[in-house]
Amino acid sequence: MRGKRLALAMMMACAGSAVIAAPLFAQAAPAETFKIDRKRIDAALAAMIADGRAAGTSALIWQDGREVYFGNAGMADREAKRPMRRDTIAQIYSMTKPVTGVALMRLWEQGKFRLDDPLAKYLPEYANMRVYAGKDAAGQPRYVAAERPITVRDILRHTAGFAYGAGPTPAHDAYVAAEPLALAVPLSEASKRLATVPLLYQPGTQWEYSIAVDVQAALVEKLSGQPFADYVRAHIFEPLKMTETAWRQPDARLPRFAAMNVKRDGKLVQQPAAEAQTLNFEDHALTPGGFGLASTLDDYSRFARMLLNKGSLDGVRILKPSTVKLMATDQLDPAIKERAWLPGKGAVGFGFDFAVRKSPPQTAEENRGATGEYFWDGMASTLFWVDPANKLTAVFFVQTIPYDGTLHHDFRAAVYGPDYRGPAGD
Repeated sequence: MRGKRLALAMMMACAGSAVIAAPLFAQAAPAETFKIDRKRIDAALAAMIADGRAAGTSALIWQDGREVYFGNAGMADREAKRPMRRDTIAQIYSMTKPVTGVALMRLWEQGKFRLDDPLAKYLPEYANMRVYAGKDAAGQPRYVAAERPITVRDILRHTAGFAYGAGPTPAHDAYVAAEPLALAVPLSEASKRLATVPLLYQPGTQWEYSIAVDVQAALVEKLSGQPFADYVRAHIFEPLKMTETAWRQPDARLPRFAAMNVKRDGKLVQQPAAEAQTLNFEDHALTPGGFGLASTLDDYSRFARMLLNKGSLDGVRILKPSTVKLMATDQLDPAIKERAWLPGKGAVGFGFDFAVRKSPPQTAEENRGATGEYFWDGMASTLFWVDPANKLTAVFFVQTIPYDGTLHHDFRAAVYGPDYRGPAGD
């Protein structure tokens, strides 16, 4: 049980971020075009193994409607001496979140809800929320009524005020005590438990990575009348032929599952299989919207390519082009100044379950990328992005905990070149 709780705490932990250095670029006229350099990417993947940041790496890139790169290095399982392969199955953690967002936005297209509807219209447990307001003179916590309801838009852009694990306030303590993401409870119960926890701030006033995407999943169940996993399988995975992406993997796939590696005292330690694979090879009541999927490079690339193709792939439409554009557009009001660690991901805003690049990289240390791209990553340092300006998608797999943003920095530099800044922003 302790192992499961530890694994759950790790799943809830948000992806980290690299600090953006202050000095601006000194070089003149950085390149705005690039060409995929296979040797450069191969070398970057190999270097991650050589310097001990990863046990195994793999990457798949599509551009202009064709595969332009696949590469791998190191081991999926060092103890079993299994190399990282194209069909290796990896835990993608928070890369589950964009899948959940797509599922919910399908229902929006059907008129099942409006973005600015109160969440309590569909999940009544969120009526009359309280907000933590600091401590009084006696050191006791103060709570005030929410000034406005949480909206569906809030849960799509992480502005609802929810917590996401332990933290410094009594509201965080209440979250931990409520155990909303206990694997033994279904989404409906998870939502009800969360609704008893005071919010960290007034809805709509701050960006704070949170359990909101699991609330999205509960909303999908309520609006569709189907179990969340069944809805996603029927309306996303099966139409896109994502045959190996699931919360619960068949036992026959266990030999292709990548081991998880945790950095301790500067060295990667491979987790025991029984602990690392609990979520994906055992039955649980909870099917979380914010984590839990395991996938292959090719499967997740099909999801990314659908987004790049404005909602369709191989003749199958998942979303309308206008809906994809909406999800990939910054939804944060300029007045929302408090954004936790989001600025550490670069010159970005946040759409619906994606970070959105708003302008070229501002420093040499910032990750390479093109204005208009949208992306997300996972706790085990996985990453994907969609780059409409260059008609490109990239999926990067590794199983390193805690999240290591240097892997993303180096992979992106290898894809684009270290000086790439892309087209100018608006």
